[in-house]
Amino acid sequence: MRRAIGKMGPAAFLRRAAAVVGLVVLVGLALPPLAAALRPLRERVVSAGATAAASGSWGDEHAFFKRDLNDISPYSWNITGTYKGSWSFSGATNGSSRFLEFTKLKGDSVLELLSTPTKISGVHYVQGSVTFHDVVDNAHDHGVAQIRLEGVYIWPFRQLRMVANSGIDGEPLPEEDYFLSNPYHLLRIFSSQVFQETSEEKNQRKNSLTYDMEKHCSVEIAAKVVRVSSNPNEGEHEKYRLEGLMESPAVDDDGECFSPILLNATSLNVEVYYNKAVNYTLMVTFISFLQVLLLIRQMEHSNTQSGAAKVSILMIGQQAIMDAYLCLLHLTAGILVESLFNAFATAAFFKFVVFSIFEMRYLLAIWKASRPLNSGEGWEVMRRELSVLYSRFYGILLGGILLMYELHNFLRPLLFLMYSFWVPQIVTNVIRDTRKPLHPQYILGMTITRLAIPLYIFGCPSNFMRIEPDKKWCIAVTIFMGIQAAVLLLQHYFGSRCFIPHQILPEKHCYHRKVEDNTNQPIDCVICMTTIDLTQRASEYMVAPCEHIFHSGCLQRWMDIKMECPTCRRSLPPA
Repeated sequence: MRRAIGKMGPAAFLRRAAAVVGLVVLVGLALPPLAAALRPLRERVVSAGATAAASGSWGDEHAFFKRDLNDISPYSWNITGTYKGSWSFSGATNGSSRFLEFTKLKGDSVLELLSTPTKISGVHYVQGSVTFHDVVDNAHDHGVAQIRLEGVYIWPFRQLRMVANSGIDGEPLPEEDYFLSNPYHLLRIFSSQVFQETSEEKNQRKNSLTYDMEKHCSVEIAAKVVRVSSNPNEGEHEKYRLEGLMESPAVDDDGECFSPILLNATSLNVEVYYNKAVNYTLMVTFISFLQVLLLIRQMEHSNTQSGAAKVSILMIGQQAIMDAYLCLLHLTAGILVESLFNAFATAAFFKFVVFSIFEMRYLLAIWKASRPLNSGEGWEVMRRELSVLYSRFYGILLGGILLMYELHNFLRPLLFLMYSFWVPQIVTNVIRDTRKPLHPQYILGMTITRLAIPLYIFGCPSNFMRIEPDKKWCIAVTIFMGIQAAVLLLQHYFGSRCFIPHQILPEKHCYHRKVEDNTNQPIDCVICMTTIDLTQRASEYMVAPCEHIFHSGCLQRWMDIKMECPTCRRSLPPA
């Protein structure tokens, strides 16, 4: 049957469909039980023909419309759309298959259908595909199998009959025009390219299974379409439910290709899915706004040259690269899904503002503060060094894109590595023994806001990208980020080397050493211009390596601005 339909062409196929409609109408509306209604198409045609020969009556067609008085406009039953549900084996079966390895007795399935009215009243030509999860293609070891379908939908009896179809000579089927305008399908393609599978794997999954099953099997689906009462929150969207049986009599004499499978799927409201994607972009926009506020707070905290020099340039640069990637991803998604362009473009714009204006500006300030001062250098030297800085940044940015493309299968470990952006600051604090380089609000705020997007994508069961949740990865990255933030807060309140054993720490200059006053002459603090009382405790004054003495509070405030002696301009070690 499958090969015959493939050779007919659409016109001959519609004529055969018209004959099927005539036979089904002759049966009348006294529909058989569900088990009989779900029999394969050719078996139903034979039984319908036998019944028609015995009765020859058309009267039950009028009884159908009398019985369904609530259906005011049956012609409005357009089943085009995406259906999401489950599959399971019919009865007590072992789930045998010649082409698929069923890892479970049931799983998730997605049907995407395009219904086109024909010249025959009450008959729609349907094309689409069915995707099975929790199965494995034996040839290529994939966890998802997709089969292309075509058939007819007979609205008076709410019956859908479909057979497998993989196209002619590899040409794409016409229903792809509809899929390419469907945000639900487009974002599935986008997320699979970015987060799940390579293009080679996708082509193998698309071609290998369908080709083998077309060659050896005759896949047939018989389903009943039922209108479901929709939720008031979903508006006027019509919701349908498909209940059917999928069988696969073999073309040769080797028996069935797989055991009969029951399909249960409900149409998705694309408008609800659209709103879910818009809500995600609003979340990204709000997070970007919070990150701008946190960056402003941190820049105020380290607005001096000494304060900016304490901040790790690698830490800020790594966050800027992350925001640049997020900007590119959201912009690409907006270009791909035209109906969601405004929402994704807004999220991409805010991410662009975060990394290009605030983080790059802060990166430049840190570079200038850490750069040694040479009074004799000119503008050409500074411009050359600045060009090197920008070339390194954008080189790492482009290199990271190529690296993620090549190591696409290891994307989650790469993301885990990218979320170690606090580590350079922790190491810098230990090496330089810096005091309070980051504001606590910046540490906590950035940790939480950076976690929001990956936890939504990999942790939310109903995320709009339809990515399977990975709870272990989400827990691991949350704990990892929490440990980094906890270490930074410990360094902030208890010292940069508070968790390092004293035995392995290098010798540190002691600013609070006792000074013997043998001259009996008063010593003034050059910062506040008041006398220093050396008879007080050693904690009340500080002695620099160059033997200049200052009040403790005065020198600490001075060192927050400049790490050099106020008297002789000699460099000062951390306190």
